Amino acid sequence: MTDGKEDPAVFTSTSLPSDPRLLATVTNAYLGTRVYRDILHVNGVYNGAVGDTHRADIPSPVNVRMTKPSTDKLTETFTLNTRTGTFSHVLQSADYTATHQIYAHHSLVHLMAFSITIQRSAHTRQPIGVQLQIPFVLKSQDLDMYQGPDFQGAHYIYGKTLVPEVDGGPQPTVHMLWTPVPQTVTLHGEEQERTWEFLTAVAESEEEVKRCYSEGMARIAAGTLYSSHTKAWAALWRGCCVDLDGPLPLRQALYGCLYYLLSAIPPLGDPNFLFHGISPGGLSNGSQGEDYWGHVFWDQDTWIFPSILLFYPEAARAILEYRIRTLGGALRNAQEQGYEGAKFPWESAATGREVCPEEIYGAQEIHVTGDVLMAFEQYYHTTQDQKLFREDGGWHLVGAVAQYWCSRMVWNEEEQCYHIKGVMPPDEYHYRVDNSVYTNALAQRSLNFAADVARDFLVPVPEEWVECAKKVKVPFDAEKKYHPEYDGYSPGEPVKQADVVLLGFPLMYPMSPEVRRNDLEMYESVTVLNGPAMTWSMFAVGWLELKEAQKAQNQLSKCFSNITEPFKIWVENSDGSGAVNFLTGMGGFLQAVLFGYTGFRITKTSLRFDPACPNDINKLKVAGVSYIGNKLKFTITKEKIKIKVTKSPLDPPASPLEAVLEESGQRFPLYEGQSVSFPASAGWIQRSSAEAF
Repeated sequence: MTDGKEDPAVFTSTSLPSDPRLLATVTNAYLGTRVYRDILHVNGVYNGAVGDTHRADIPSPVNVRMTKPSTDKLTETFTLNTRTGTFSHVLQSADYTATHQIYAHHSLVHLMAFSITIQRSAHTRQPIGVQLQIPFVLKSQDLDMYQGPDFQGAHYIYGKTLVPEVDGGPQPTVHMLWTPVPQTVTLHGEEQERTWEFLTAVAESEEEVKRCYSEGMARIAAGTLYSSHTKAWAALWRGCCVDLDGPLPLRQALYGCLYYLLSAIPPLGDPNFLFHGISPGGLSNGSQGEDYWGHVFWDQDTWIFPSILLFYPEAARAILEYRIRTLGGALRNAQEQGYEGAKFPWESAATGREVCPEEIYGAQEIHVTGDVLMAFEQYYHTTQDQKLFREDGGWHLVGAVAQYWCSRMVWNEEEQCYHIKGVMPPDEYHYRVDNSVYTNALAQRSLNFAADVARDFLVPVPEEWVECAKKVKVPFDAEKKYHPEYDGYSPGEPVKQADVVLLGFPLMYPMSPEVRRNDLEMYESVTVLNGPAMTWSMFAVGWLELKEAQKAQNQLSKCFSNITEPFKIWVENSDGSGAVNFLTGMGGFLQAVLFGYTGFRITKTSLRFDPACPNDINKLKVAGVSYIGNKLKFTITKEKIKIKVTKSPLDPPASPLEAVLEESGQRFPLYEGQSVSFPASAGWIQRSSAEAF
């Protein structure tokens, strides 16, 4: 659906942004850097104790740059190609073209590489030299670094982080091998074209780093290192196509968001890869004093997770496994605060202990525990993967969260309900409030889900879970017909970010359209304009639910002030402050399209749809949607919806799916390879053996 002119997935500029934070990033799930930056980061490698713990800075051998000679007639371009996961710098003169490509290998995640190619124009015979700037310095404030003997012509350093997060906690060792880089590369008179390839391998043991480096060198020798990287990206894009017939800036924003999010997810088909979560700034950032230090927040579970789940349940599972592995820390957090069960940290690193540098958030912003469980619930309903819960620790986590919420509630005799006191809601302007409506509704949802899973597994449901879920206070103003943010909230008080609007989505808390509208109107007018980037996308989803497509568009267009040129890097706040390469904002934006325009909702028994597209979008294609092992492709126009099952699970053969239309109850069986079409309307996808509801 391209318009024949500009490829929305390729971002090109003749100059770099003046702010180095806004340079493109090249990362995979294990390694990451910003181009032309002197450090890189490794997923899960932190240094520093508790509130000082941060992503360890590792010196980057890929921080190399072609120097532009002082000739006048030279053109220079910088390009981020999101289709191939490659950043390139091209110098072009009458005599030659020099191309520098940098990438984090997408399937061999322990490798980063760059290449320099010089191509001669036909008429010259002189040697052509391109100078390289190599600011590489062998030092790190986070590792004790040692030089080892060269290996296969590569230099070798290794070091251990200096300070563990908690006593006896992990102190990972980092081993790195890299190809030495000359100051000049020269194309000799008899050569038409030549490519030099440079490799960096990083791993946590000497044996592994040598194995990865050798594999990379073997691929270079076979001429397949770069092509295996672009193939991995091509496969990833095939699995999640989102395209729309609409304005170019919107299409570019979508490709940018998907590229940065997909750069952060674990490699598909590698069950041995240990994933350490996604922080708001990804792996390109997170040094000391920068981008929340690489910690993992609710941003991962609430804002980033749903879009990944929709396309790549396997990667979504790895995110949940990170939470299961850090459950021990969450149990300790609850115990230290005097509660039972598991309290997930506001900021998490390697252990699941609270590592937020400011105590107030760790103590009061407890909604994160429910946010984590909501991700587990969405996964459970989308995949029906019982193994994660029965065998791989998921059920233990679910039970521990339910136990925490019960212990956190106090009975209020006067109101005859349970209160949750002294919290900070998502709106961080307010703290030590009672009965945050978002926190309480989320606690109720956690408990209901825990009880559902217990019933599915034929485990007795603790009465306390049912009782607390039924009787927890969810503030509501019956006179004004809206949800106050907390007990004592006065309409008109400024709000920092999306809070009450999250009740409608993603919480799907039951309410009438009138109340939903009142919540949107009430909080839209008092939410600060330069707050965090993900906020407006949730207002957009709300307006789309109410079929107010233009109002939704007005909200979504506010996000564009957070997208910077030329590489579509997001800043957290529209004034440029806060986290950079803000994946949270991108995750929210994607949800506005993937759950807003389509009306997708994950429920216990179905995947609902109810499309609402703004006027300037004529067609929306979403391919690769995963539901109970099937892959679905939706093509939505103003008039009709077309659904095709592109892949069905082979093993075990599940009952086929069907689409059911809400109004007429009409059913359309969905078989692999066949398409069904019907007029655009609300409905759902379910297993065909399931009863209609």
